[in-house]
Amino acid sequence: MLMQRVLTALVLLPLLLALVWFAPTPWLYLALSAVGLVMAWEWTAFMRLTAPLQRAGYLLLTAAVLALVWFSPINGPGLTTALIPVVLIWLIVPLRFRGFPANGAVSTPLMVVAGQLMIASTLLSIAALHALPNGPIKLLFVFFLVFAADTGAYFAGRRFGKHKLAPNISPGKTVEGAIGGLVLCALWGGVAGSFAFGLHSPGAIALMVVLSLIVAVASIIGDLTESMLKRAVGLKDSGHILPGHGGILDRVDSIVAAAPTMLLGLRLCGLV
Repeated sequence: MLMQRVLTALVLLPLLLALVWFAPTPWLYLALSAVGLVMAWEWTAFMRLTAPLQRAGYLLLTAAVLALVWFSPINGPGLTTALIPVVLIWLIVPLRFRGFPANGAVSTPLMVVAGQLMIASTLLSIAALHALPNGPIKLLFVFFLVFAADTGAYFAGRRFGKHKLAPNISPGKTVEGAIGGLVLCALWGGVAGSFAFGLHSPGAIALMVVLSLIVAVASIIGDLTESMLKRAVGLKDSGHILPGHGGILDRVDSIVAAAPTMLLGLRLCGLV
């Protein structure tokens, strides 16, 4: 299993880095839209849709939404306003964690809408970050911020973890691990963030550190939300497309919450 995970990462990471670094933003969005369709297919399992026609219909809906939002005013100045309710939803999702599993199930109509919001907001946010001046560096900063949250949580959790963060949802995660992830994200935000976004004043750097911490919290929420939804329907993994890793949603569950939160925060704070 470990060798599969390593080999898959060795193949996918260079492809992702090359795509971010060399592809124009429209081509990046197009490539990620293909990933979005896989996410949509996996999401249908969370909705307990098993009929091929139902799942195919949701894919067609996703493709139409992704095309529509790309050519709409939302993909521009309107994106800031559109992201406000999306980020607020992410920040209030933890209210469902405490009552899980009693309140873990979500109605199918709500899941239909939630999936479209999640996929479209994630891909548009990634594209908008990529389209900024020196966008590839800024986008990679966000990706590695999420990686820092996971890495810090893993090592701090192994060394100091005693108190469960959400035992009914993800028994392996601890409060101490989450704190370790936040500390590493604060360091990454202060050092790498000041470089990626060209920040020089102490106030701007402090603002970036605070925003990085908020984004790190959002990434944890995204991870726990996917775990909650999987447990609600009895899934171990969201899919099997990535050997050793599971599905696409298993790998991007943190990014789907982190990317919109980062873009909205950057715009509201005047950092871009």
